[in-house]
Amino acid sequence: MKISYNWLKQFVEVDWDVEKTGALLTDLGLEVEGISEYESVKGGLKGVVIGHVVECVPHPNADRLRLTQVDLGNGSPVQIVCGAPNVAAGQKVPVATVGTELFDAEGKAWKIKKGKIRGEESHGMICAEDELGLGQSHDGIMVLDNALEPGTPLAQVFELENDQVFEIGLTPNRADAMSHFGVARDLRAGLKQQEISKELITPSVSNFNVENRSLRFDVEVENPELAPRYCGLTINNLLVQDSPDWLKNRLKSIGLNPINNVVDITNYVLHELGQPLHAFDAAKVKGNTIRVKTLPQDTPFVSLDGEERKLNAADLMICDGEDNPMCIAGVFGGFDSGVTENTTSIFLESAYFDPVSIRKTAKRHALNTDASFRFERGIDINTVEYALKRAALLIQEVAGGDLTSDIEDLYPKKVEPKQVFLTYKKIHGLIGQEIPAETIKSILTSLEIKVKNVSESGLGLEIPAYRVDVEREVDVIEEILRVYGYNQVDFSTKLNASIAPTDKYDDHRLQNVVGGYLASNGFYEILTNSLTKPAYDEVDGLPNTPVTLLNPLSSDLSVMRQQMLFGGLESIAHNINRKNDSLCFFEYGKTYHQYAETREEEKHLALWVTGKRETASWNSTGNPASFFYLKSQLEGVLQRLGISNFSFKAQEHPLFSESLSLRIAKDKVGAFGVVKSSVLKQFGIKQEVLYADLDWSKLLLWASRTKIGFVDLPKFPAVKRDFALLLDEGVAFTEINQLALQSERKLLKQVELFDVYTGDKLPKGKKSYAVSFTLQDEKATLKDKQIDKIMDKLRKTFETKLGAELR
Repeated sequence: MKISYNWLKQFVEVDWDVEKTGALLTDLGLEVEGISEYESVKGGLKGVVIGHVVECVPHPNADRLRLTQVDLGNGSPVQIVCGAPNVAAGQKVPVATVGTELFDAEGKAWKIKKGKIRGEESHGMICAEDELGLGQSHDGIMVLDNALEPGTPLAQVFELENDQVFEIGLTPNRADAMSHFGVARDLRAGLKQQEISKELITPSVSNFNVENRSLRFDVEVENPELAPRYCGLTINNLLVQDSPDWLKNRLKSIGLNPINNVVDITNYVLHELGQPLHAFDAAKVKGNTIRVKTLPQDTPFVSLDGEERKLNAADLMICDGEDNPMCIAGVFGGFDSGVTENTTSIFLESAYFDPVSIRKTAKRHALNTDASFRFERGIDINTVEYALKRAALLIQEVAGGDLTSDIEDLYPKKVEPKQVFLTYKKIHGLIGQEIPAETIKSILTSLEIKVKNVSESGLGLEIPAYRVDVEREVDVIEEILRVYGYNQVDFSTKLNASIAPTDKYDDHRLQNVVGGYLASNGFYEILTNSLTKPAYDEVDGLPNTPVTLLNPLSSDLSVMRQQMLFGGLESIAHNINRKNDSLCFFEYGKTYHQYAETREEEKHLALWVTGKRETASWNSTGNPASFFYLKSQLEGVLQRLGISNFSFKAQEHPLFSESLSLRIAKDKVGAFGVVKSSVLKQFGIKQEVLYADLDWSKLLLWASRTKIGFVDLPKFPAVKRDFALLLDEGVAFTEINQLALQSERKLLKQVELFDVYTGDKLPKGKKSYAVSFTLQDEKATLKDKQIDKIMDKLRKTFETKLGAELR
């Protein structure tokens, strides 16, 4: 939300510098995220002065140019070459002196330099309106009032607007601060806490007076629960034209484009008081009747942007006497009923609409307007009539016209202020220190919270209607604390904490253990959105039905994710596009699945690896991350969890070009592999990506079943023997490992693959594995006969079960 400092000063006369005011607003909870400059004329006309044309003669070398001598107020006229047809001696003109920066229509700066034009020196430029940003005309130079003194800065002649604009990150609950007047209320309260008393200046509407009653409209509200208050009046004999400069500057400073004087006033009051307004061309309202009602499902309506929309039966509409829709109430106006340059009379609307209804309607039609932004958060129902009078007077000021009807005010059920009893004990308990009772009362008064009664234990309070976020005692305490100042609350030098016993296999504890392991191995933890695109369900080719959102934020966030993969690929693509292509990510997250009669969610640990394992340097080009690198990381994770009885098995998977499943005993707990290039193509990724998806819930279960035993270090040495085995290409080392450990359960401690050979020297379809076997007896030294017997048994097992041969 943008707040103009000059505009803010109309309500609180503060003379602080902008940075100090911004700091105070931030302390009050209205976080100032940035401060920008606004100039009604870019550059502020710096270096542009009044010049007196002393002499004007034809240029000796160009028929269309003139040589002028211009007095700039220092007694020494300068020569300027000018091509304007209307330049003449005796004129007072604007002159951009040498070194002045001017700006073109796109805002690009260009500097005035001393130069020669057709052989004659020129020391500056006599300017037209468009060259200075003071208008659109380029027919000739500007001719100014002859009474002006040469040398006078042009900025002093024109009323330029120079402003600072706060960008405030407003929290959704602070509906009361969605206007300059609302921010001024908070600023006044903050100044009072610093013992600076300032009056809150409320714009007067005492001049509001109905001249005649020649154009009366009937107002009917058929859905009072959706429009608890509706006001309107008519104004006749208007002249719709461009707004005056002061109004244009106010709107431009906060990023709004002026339209015409009537529409600009409605926008002005919206940002001044926080009350949305709408003006209808009275001549286009049939039957001189306004009906506030809902219409049948799929009723067509052409909105102000020219788009035809199909209405929902729950959309509240503003209609004419023939039930023709003219406006989506509180959201967007209609194409056929808006104010144009031909409008001479209007019906001006000011209302309070139900926030829930407006929020749903705006979401249904994907419309987010300044009006809906305020209505759906809750405006001040008691300001509706005041804002209408304020706007009517301003319209008369800038567009003329007569007030031609009394205010129609339909307010059947008056909203009463909320009552809250505030106890001193609760204040001191929540804040942690005592605040004097008088200070509390002063803060509440400055926030327009009335103290109705006082007792020894606390205060009876009346909360104004515009504070929709203050309903409970704790809400009032929050208000007191933000004005009192969080920085004013003392910190204790002593910290008390309770240590809660946690289970050894607690989810969060093991997440930290595994996360620490992965981080120490170069992985970065990421957190991606569980809301995702429905198009991803077509990419993965899996049969599950997604869990869809009833009220999605956008089409790209309309379903719950069924795979962890795609969020990580989005992060990888984002990094690769920024020249960061070597990545190791991990994430804990949930996936969501819709089945015939139930919905389920599953927790996962996902890993992504792409690019190189290490940075290239003078002695290394950087090894690329491989399938086996990811496999080793998974083994490390399992070992960190104390799980040892795991195995890998080849599988086919719709997401992987090659992959293995991970099993503990016979339970499948995950899969990993190389992501298919067709999947990566959807994200614009052209390099290999390795991905692992583990069922975290199952890992936790297996970790809790693991029993850790302790044994003495062996006293007797281990022995290693090797086999060079000739095998079929389809045989995996896992099969060798399993067969060996099954064949010799007592003395065989470890099986390792230390070399693989394939080549022309081997028969077709064969490969050679060099395998090491570690034997050890914990009670005695192994003898050669024992070792030979075991190795012979292993050889026969491999020959029988795998068709192996010793090389």
